[in-house]
Amino acid sequence: MHVTGSCHCGAIRYEAEVDPASASVCHCTDCQILSGSAFRVTIRAALGSFRLLAGTPRVYTKTAESGAQREQAFCEHCGSPLYATSPGPEPRLYSLRAGTLHERAALRPAAQIWCRSALPWLGELASLPRVERQR
Repeated sequence: MHVTGSCHCGAIRYEAEVDPASASVCHCTDCQILSGSAFRVTIRAALGSFRLLAGTPRVYTKTAESGAQREQAFCEHCGSPLYATSPGPEPRLYSLRAGTLHERAALRPAAQIWCRSALPWLGELASLPRVERQR
């Protein structure tokens, strides 16, 4: 599936090919902190398909407990997280942040990972009152 994405302010735009079945929810504490939310939804871009169309993201390199490094890319203007990838030459595997994809509604997660870090109240969301938009 061909997807396009951008940061909130539009300074950075990109495109890629994805397999919709690779969409997942990550509950790890890094994703919670880096997204500023309870979890992060990601989808893998096919190897060699990611292409920046406009702008250049800022990159923060996170070193995991294992010693593995992941480059976390974001817009320096609006702060939108865009993707993560391993350092090194192209082609690289990109994990796209689903919230920045224009086709995000069509990308239903197929799995959840790092569930031991999931916030305990997530299962209660369906029972909370719903408001269609903020007043």
